[in-house]
Amino acid sequence: MPKITFIAHSGTPQTVDAENGLSLMRAAIDNLVPGIDADCGGECSCATCHVYVDEAWMARVGQPGDREESMLDLNPERGGNSRLSCQITVSDDLDGLVVRVPEFQM
Repeated sequence: MPKITFIAHSGTPQTVDAENGLSLMRAAIDNLVPGIDADCGGECSCATCHVYVDEAWMARVGQPGDREESMLDLNPERGGNSRLSCQITVSDDLDGLVVRVPEFQM
């Protein structure tokens, strides 16, 4: 089971076991990661699961699709490494992934 580390804006890390095939958002919700609210339930329509992907992982995580881009464009805290965690599918390739939770979601 891949391990994913979520880092709060304060710098506090929380490493969770994430089930393959589920979304990164689901792993966060199942493990009570603060700041990942997922108000839309993973439908890519609210951006309350926004994370910053560690630069070293961007190639493995991939680029956002058109729908995700639209939601991210509405976010004033968007960065070049922004993703919606509901759109990232957990796989063994992501074991060790590090993401940061934006300050405004805390």
